[in-house]
Amino acid sequence: MPDDVSPAPDRYGAAAHRPAPQHPSPPIPLTPAPDPRNTAIPSPSPFFPRPAAPAAERLRVVVADDNPVVRAGLGVLLSGRADIQVVAEAADGREAYERTLEHRPDVVLLDVRMPGVDGISALPHLVGIAPVLMLTYSRESEIVHEALRLGAGGYLVHGEFTANQLVQAVRDTKDGRANFTVTAADALLAHMRHGTPPQRGPLPEGLGSALATAPVPPPPHTAEPSESLSQLQPVVGQSSVSGGSVSTPNRQQYGLSSREVEVMDLIASGMSNQQIAATCFISEKTVKNHINRIFTKLHSATRSEAIAHWLGTAPRNPGRQP
Repeated sequence: MPDDVSPAPDRYGAAAHRPAPQHPSPPIPLTPAPDPRNTAIPSPSPFFPRPAAPAAERLRVVVADDNPVVRAGLGVLLSGRADIQVVAEAADGREAYERTLEHRPDVVLLDVRMPGVDGISALPHLVGIAPVLMLTYSRESEIVHEALRLGAGGYLVHGEFTANQLVQAVRDTKDGRANFTVTAADALLAHMRHGTPPQRGPLPEGLGSALATAPVPPPPHTAEPSESLSQLQPVVGQSSVSGGSVSTPNRQQYGLSSREVEVMDLIASGMSNQQIAATCFISEKTVKNHINRIFTKLHSATRSEAIAHWLGTAPRNPGRQP
């Protein structure tokens, strides 16, 4: 078309315009639409800051051991983990009970042999407040069984576990999973193989009887243990020999421990070392060690002489004190 020719008017008399685009642009919104590709959470307003998310609660532990070095080491080891905190320490069973009652921890680590109130004596009172994991050097099978009978949630013997295993055992105890080191596991296995539980008698060194005369008060709203601790008190002066009773004062003068009293009673009943070991659920070597100490304390060289002194039938020697 020549340059001087105007576009033909349309039917309404107006000049024709250039055709509009096929896809007209949408109107610009007043506020920009969110980008669907951007999934990040928008930052909170500086005037109304978002509350911080609560930190995960740490597992709270009370450590009871009469050795301050052991307590310090456990405190460093456990509190060094992000999810564990040692909230209190105790040097004996009574203090362990007081700290546990005060802090209501998730787990109590409890030693067996402690001055004053030992771990076995305090155990039935502690388990009503928090799960208890025995952590001790005591490896006697009768102690293992008594601790588990009284409610311990596991039994670890020092020297038989690594640091990581201890940490995991603490976590498992809170969740109700039991952990045992080799010695404790062997004691349980021996019990299963024999098919009968070990006879319940006085524990070594009078363990479990510390609260017989001075019981720990029960925690609030917690029932007393079903079995009195006085039942674990060593019985001195009883004899398993039929026909008889003996003079308690004479026996007390010998200074035998509760376990030695038990072994001496069994000797007097005519049992062999093997039978005593099976009855007391200890090894024959341990029985021999007990007998050697008994003979020394009773000033006896033979079994029959020891029995005579024990039953009060041996002739008195005025020149020598029993």
